[in-house]
Amino acid sequence: MTSEQPNFVADERFADALQYAYELHRRQGRKGSGIPYLGHLLGVCSLVLEAAGDEDQAIAGLLHDGPEDQGGLETLDEIRRRFGDRVADIVEACSDTFETPKPPWRERKEAYIERLREEPPDVLLVSLADKVFNAGAILNDLRTLGDDLWSRFKGGKDGTLWSYRELADVFAARLPGTLADELTATVDDMTVLAGVEGGGDS
Repeated sequence: MTSEQPNFVADERFADALQYAYELHRRQGRKGSGIPYLGHLLGVCSLVLEAAGDEDQAIAGLLHDGPEDQGGLETLDEIRRRFGDRVADIVEACSDTFETPKPPWRERKEAYIERLREEPPDVLLVSLADKVFNAGAILNDLRTLGDDLWSRFKGGKDGTLWSYRELADVFAARLPGTLADELTATVDDMTVLAGVEGGGDS
C-alpha cells in the first residue's frame, strides 16, 4: 500500500512557528467563550493543510492573528525575520488593520472584503480557512445561545451575517472548491438559524 507524500514534512521551522504561536497567544481566549485561542490557530492550520496548502501557508495559518492581536507591526516584523517575506506577507494580508484605535467596524470589513477581490491565491486560502473555522464556531454557538450570541460581535446580528455573506460570495468567485462551498453552506445555515429571510440571496 502506498501513500501520497505531503506537501511538506514538518520540520524545525514549522515547530518554531508552533512554539511562537503558543508564546503569542497562550493567555488569550476566544471571544465570549474563553476557549484557548490556540484551538483556533491549530484549526485554521489544519484546514490549510487539508486543502493542500504548503508550509508557508500552514505557518501563516498559525500566525495569522499574531500582529493584530499581539504586538502589531513589531510582531509582523518578527514574523518576517523568523519565517520570511512570503509568510509575513500572507499574515499582513489576513489582518484588517494595525491602527490603534481601530477604524470603525463596518469600514474595516468593507475594506478587507474589497482587498480579497485582488489578493493572490496563497493569501486567499489562509483567509478562507480562517473564515470557515470562525463561521463554524459561530454556527455552533448560535445553536446553543440563540440571539444572545450576537452581543459578542461589534457588527451585531445584521452586520455579522452581512460580512460573512459577502466573504462567502468573494471566496466562491475567487477560490472555488470544497472549502469555499463549506463557507457558503455554513453561512446559509447561520442565516436560517438567525431567522433572517433570504438565505443564499442575502
